[in-house]
Amino acid sequence: MPSASNVSLDRFVSTDAYFDELARWLELEAVAERQRMARRRLIRSQKDVEKTGEALVRMQLVDHQTGLAGRLLLDFARPDGEALPMNRLKVGSPVVVSDNSDASDHGVAGVVSRRKPNTLQVATEKWPEGDWYRIDLSPDETTRRRQLAAMATARTARGHRGRLRDRLLGSQPFRFGDPPPIEFFSSLNPPQQDAVRFAMAAEDVAILHGPPGTGKTTTLAEVIFQAVQQGDRVLACAPSNTAVDNLLERLVAMLPNVLRVGHPARVFEALRGHTLDELVDNDPSTDVIRDMRREVQDLVRAASRGTRGRDAHHRRRELFAEAGQLRGQIRSLERSIIRGVLDRADVICTTTTIDDDLLGDREFDLVVIDEACQCTLPSIWQAVLRAQRLVFAGDHCQLPPTVLSDEAAAAGMRDSLMQRLIQREGDSVFRRLTVQYRMHEAIMNFSSDTFYEGSLIADVSVRSHRLHDLPNVIETPLTTQPIEFIDTAGAEYEEQLEPDGESKLNPKEATLVVRLVRELMEAGVQPAQIGIIAPYAAQVRLLRGRLDIAGLEVDTVDGFQGREKEVVLLTMVRSNDSGEIGFLSDTRRTNVALTRAKRKLIMIGDSATLAHHPFYASLLEYFESQDAYRSVWEFGELA
Repeated sequence: MPSASNVSLDRFVSTDAYFDELARWLELEAVAERQRMARRRLIRSQKDVEKTGEALVRMQLVDHQTGLAGRLLLDFARPDGEALPMNRLKVGSPVVVSDNSDASDHGVAGVVSRRKPNTLQVATEKWPEGDWYRIDLSPDETTRRRQLAAMATARTARGHRGRLRDRLLGSQPFRFGDPPPIEFFSSLNPPQQDAVRFAMAAEDVAILHGPPGTGKTTTLAEVIFQAVQQGDRVLACAPSNTAVDNLLERLVAMLPNVLRVGHPARVFEALRGHTLDELVDNDPSTDVIRDMRREVQDLVRAASRGTRGRDAHHRRRELFAEAGQLRGQIRSLERSIIRGVLDRADVICTTTTIDDDLLGDREFDLVVIDEACQCTLPSIWQAVLRAQRLVFAGDHCQLPPTVLSDEAAAAGMRDSLMQRLIQREGDSVFRRLTVQYRMHEAIMNFSSDTFYEGSLIADVSVRSHRLHDLPNVIETPLTTQPIEFIDTAGAEYEEQLEPDGESKLNPKEATLVVRLVRELMEAGVQPAQIGIIAPYAAQVRLLRGRLDIAGLEVDTVDGFQGREKEVVLLTMVRSNDSGEIGFLSDTRRTNVALTRAKRKLIMIGDSATLAHHPFYASLLEYFESQDAYRSVWEFGELA
């Protein structure tokens, strides 16, 4: 195997060298995950444990129910019902539920299946021990095993699988034919229509590049609709449950047989009828399964009570054996119902962590991967192996894949396959959407010029809209100007390291944010129309503590990916004498933050620190050119 230093996946290497390198990245990532969990376990203070965002402590089991395939759905909450602290336990995240008072308890493995402000639901196979519980994010070994298995299959694949692999690796050219006649379901602009035709003409792979606000999901849904119209079966994937559900929401309005498998991040009333659990539950055969489950419970209770006499143990074994046989029959019936539901679906929606046991050996005429730029190279092969054709959609100028291992990141794990294909193949493999429907033109222009060759066009419906155009919002300097940079240079707004933590915060910037939020609300802007973005979790925690306002959202850049608000306040946090900006140097993250606002963007930062980086120096020049620069000194004393 070639060493890490001479394996470049940006040019074609042997298939073995390619997959060897991907396997090495996965092992590096596994080591980093285990080290992070071990460090978290060493933190003695439960308050400090929760600061990592990767654990919840002193949780109470408040409700439970039985889900599909007999799994337990356990609802956990704080004892007083208070909102859960900011955490990274998202739907689909693997977790360990353990006894809060016993540090030696290895706990029970589970998956977060539902998340609300006050409760977290975890799907497990058995009951955890304890009266109070701790829930920790855990290394996702199941996902890693599935990825390794898919890579092993791809490595030796023949036929159409092998040809698609070789084209993705660069040893064979991509092929395009003529698009079929298309009668569009949605009202699309010309660049969107061109992208749909391009995707339908692709015989192997096509990429839809969707900058912020350009209707990428709408366009991708149209591609799926057109594929179903010509008789294709489609697998629609995305790396996160939220992205899958965003696509599902569009599809259910267009097609009758759309199925959502896995753990939905949010299931609106209109979508619940499309989830696998709901469809299986509504199947007539499920009534028989319910009766059989009750019978199993009766048998287990009878066996647990015990009987006296010389044949008591024999009788208990018989009861448990009968319950076991019934469980086997229940699983067989459920599998049959599930197969029928899957076979009837024209489109199956799931995350890229595909449940291979559930889907079996099914292949699809078309596999689409939305938010493909957030997928690592190892994570896409499960989906690729099921495809005759592939369509990637995303934006490589926004958030990259999340990678914990610095070594794996340096070797290239943060560069998605979509990004690599665009860099390798150029315009021949993608179409960019260029009309955006979110941002005022002044908010859009810097990102358009910096990341998209100046190609973005603000639709007339948003080109000049401002905050004071909203109902009940009065016209003030704050609601009139679309962009604003507030410079804290020289005002001693120094960053701080969070006590007993590794994240950074800036209390004085937080105070200014609080003041601006109050002014916006006094002008008539509703809390739900305001978003506050901070690149550091410590700043988010600080602001959430100071702004406990219903509807107001405060989150990290990752939390706002794919989101939008009428007004966004961006607190940059970093302010120091050495010009250190840390991971703000990944300008793709800042691009996300700059493009969430629809009518008003307020950025707060220290120009003396930020301008050491050429990207931020250019950004500051842009604010000045728009007469949108203010000094914090203009605000006088801040309480």
